[in-house]
Amino acid sequence: MATISRTLRPFLRSVRSHVRNYAEALRDDQMKFTFAGANQVFYDTKPVRQVDVPSFSGAFGILPKHVPTLAVLKPGVVTVYEEDGTVKKVFVSSGSITINDDSSVQILAEEAHPVENLDNGAAKEILSKAQQELSAASSDKDKAAAAIAVEVAEALVSATQ
Repeated sequence: MATISRTLRPFLRSVRSHVRNYAEALRDDQMKFTFAGANQVFYDTKPVRQVDVPSFSGAFGILPKHVPTLAVLKPGVVTVYEEDGTVKKVFVSSGSITINDDSSVQILAEEAHPVENLDNGAAKEILSKAQQELSAASSDKDKAAAAIAVEVAEALVSATQ
């Protein structure tokens, strides 16, 4: 047993010296973030700490060195944690998320609006109209379009509360 220990000791020292903890990983690695909607560019290859996104496969957080991923945005709030500690929240209706192996992240949204610019009363009004359209829809196509509008409006109301 002692010989195994002596033999492995140099190897274990070298392994220990290569292990990085979470704080070191964040210091060493940067995540370049690009986020744009049809109406505005929010970030253009800006380094950020973390991004939390709503997707159809479930909400998830993105940190530097995240596994490369393609995902579809679901209506909801994208939360961005900037390098200086500032947190920004943006409502998105739909879109796509691309996470690359170089730690760059791109979000392209159909519609994107800062949460602080949203009005709860207007969001509830949009939801009411969407629900009326859904109940009045007769064709499958109209029902599908109205159901999507209701889903987006519900997420919009939730984001404004």
